[in-house]
Amino acid sequence: MEIDFHSPNNRSTYTTRNADNSWVAAIKSLVPIEDISKAIDIGCGGGIYSKALSDMGASSVTAVDFSKAIIEGAKENCKEYKNISFKHGHALETGLKSNEFNLLLERALIHHLKDLPACFTEAYRILEHDGTYIIQDRTPEDCLVKGSNRHIRGYFFECFPKLIEKETNRRHASSFVIDSLKKVGFRKIEEVTLWETRKVYDNKAKLLSDLRERTGRSILHELDDHELIQLLAHIDASILTDHTIIEEDRWTIWKAVK
Repeated sequence: MEIDFHSPNNRSTYTTRNADNSWVAAIKSLVPIEDISKAIDIGCGGGIYSKALSDMGASSVTAVDFSKAIIEGAKENCKEYKNISFKHGHALETGLKSNEFNLLLERALIHHLKDLPACFTEAYRILEHDGTYIIQDRTPEDCLVKGSNRHIRGYFFECFPKLIEKETNRRHASSFVIDSLKKVGFRKIEEVTLWETRKVYDNKAKLLSDLRERTGRSILHELDDHELIQLLAHIDASILTDHTIIEEDRWTIWKAVK
């Protein structure tokens, strides 16, 4: 069963960690954040990356999500940040003014969308001239990296090959993303690969506990409770260390300029 982003039960599922320094360094290498006066985080989830943009120097951040329940969780997560505001809206139609922002972030969003040109057209509309668009998502290739002590996601697909079709079918090829950006009018398009540290666990038991809750992992909602137990047993047997585990995910980041 797919995760219900609109359920109050899931309002805090994307609020349980902070953006890692690996992500911060990657974004700083692409964008002069200290010069950003108005940033927007579309598909903000629990506000993790809205907070990171603020901490990095963005003067103001507008956080947008299509789920009212998720926004409520994000508001609580960001309650100490007076320069972050929230708006209920959709990536295809934000309801925001044109030429308003000089940085737009869409992290882990586009795999939920079928109509990328419409998403990119809306992004182009609300960005000011020379504004920067940062998209972060997984390509089909990113999804199929072998499982290891660091790349935990790989074990999901080794244990349950049925998830491969589900996961790869909802991901967009890099060539399609780049072609769609160009057709909308974006320029100076760059592509980089990022191994982002997701979370550091003191031991394997902490990792397994996190996986058991499916926290912030929509793909695990495709498994029923019995299958999840099978997956946990597979990961437990595959990871031989019981010391600190640093979980990393592979992403693709596209940068484009209006």
